[in-house]
Amino acid sequence: MHVVVNAAMSADGKLSTREREQVAISGPADFDRVDALRAESDAVMVGVGTVLADDPSLTVDDDARRERRREGGKPENPARIVADSRIRTPTDARVLDDRAETYLLTSEAAPQDFVAEITDAGAEVISTGDQRVDLPAALAELESRGIDRLMVEGGGEIIFSLFEAELVDELSVYVGPTVIGGWKAPTLADGDGFVDDFPELSLRDVEGIDDGVLIRWDVC
Repeated sequence: MHVVVNAAMSADGKLSTREREQVAISGPADFDRVDALRAESDAVMVGVGTVLADDPSLTVDDDARRERRREGGKPENPARIVADSRIRTPTDARVLDDRAETYLLTSEAAPQDFVAEITDAGAEVISTGDQRVDLPAALAELESRGIDRLMVEGGGEIIFSLFEAELVDELSVYVGPTVIGGWKAPTLADGDGFVDDFPELSLRDVEGIDDGVLIRWDVC
């Protein structure tokens, strides 16, 4: 599986405010770029924190891109994946509508009544790991279901966990012309953080978009 992490952050490295409120960091050109990335992917993944904060649909916006997917024999939207160890995803979340297939990655510690509820709401549940999602095992299960190209849109904890598990192949970051501040505000890679064996990146290219800059790296 090829894993692409894509995120937008402020000039000081924040994904949102300390209150986890979504901030418009990028502009129309970058929104279109992200939509194109989604259309090229087999699935789009977020952590449950992103679902709770933003209630995203994770679908392709552009009609022509959805049509090209259909013409290529694919569903008009990529599958949606939520990493949710304890199943906190609301049953009325937009990722559970009928616009695309949805997988919920959870752990064996998830209450079985919640597993049943979320299954009834339309998600396929994949359980790996005792207390937290075992990401290598979960992604292997997804790959066995035909997901070869995975786009990850955040948030900071799932991005850190994927880097920690050495599962990331590419990192694309849009740095916008905004300063958010706050030591409690989420960053690109939260979690425990690295103290050694830092992931190494190889710069692919840099591009000015809107009033910010897009930086692309390959993960070594």
